[in-house]
Amino acid sequence: MPAARRRPSQTDTTPGTGDANRRIEEAIRTAISSGEIISVGVLNLVRNTLVTALAGVQDVGAQIAGSGVLAVRSAIGAAYEIGADVGTVAKHAIRGVIQAAGEIGGDLGTAANAAARGAVNATGEAGGDVAAVARKAVEGTAEAARELGADVTKLMRKAAEGAVDAAERIGSVAGNAVRKTVSEVANGAKSLTRRPPARAGRPSARKPPARAARPRSASSRRTA
Repeated sequence: MPAARRRPSQTDTTPGTGDANRRIEEAIRTAISSGEIISVGVLNLVRNTLVTALAGVQDVGAQIAGSGVLAVRSAIGAAYEIGADVGTVAKHAIRGVIQAAGEIGGDLGTAANAAARGAVNATGEAGGDVAAVARKAVEGTAEAARELGADVTKLMRKAAEGAVDAAERIGSVAGNAVRKTVSEVANGAKSLTRRPPARAGRPSARKPPARAARPRSASSRRTA
């Protein structure tokens, strides 16, 4: 019988937002555990929960990182409990965090870094595949950046840094695996955004249409 996975602990939260954090954790865990996630969607669930919970919090821009980490960890913890696809949940949870940051005026890079770090931490604590979740985290960050019209490369780099930092704290094997994975994702994203090379040679000039032959005059016909 396989060993039970540990439920990720809630350690990466920002102090001073206890009420908001409790609302975030309860809302996300309840929705996912009850199966509502199928109809609501992780992205909308996380985004709407964060925006609602932080609406009345002072200095909301500074709080989005800690609350975003909590939202991602709660989503991953609930996904493990019901046997859902953790990578997919992590991906869309991170998209929700970044979109929420965009709506409430938080720093997108900080949100992406913290959310990816929280996703890898939670996965490592549960004994999951940290490299697979790191890949999904960076992919989700890229999608959110495109949706918001933000700098895709910059946000992907921030998410990758957070994922690698968390993985290296878990151990060297996890750190190397995550570093390799996020590098592959980043290179793939660059190839998608790279413009196709210009065609060699100058475009051929269009030839002017040939003039129709002028009819010969009667006098010229007689002379001939």
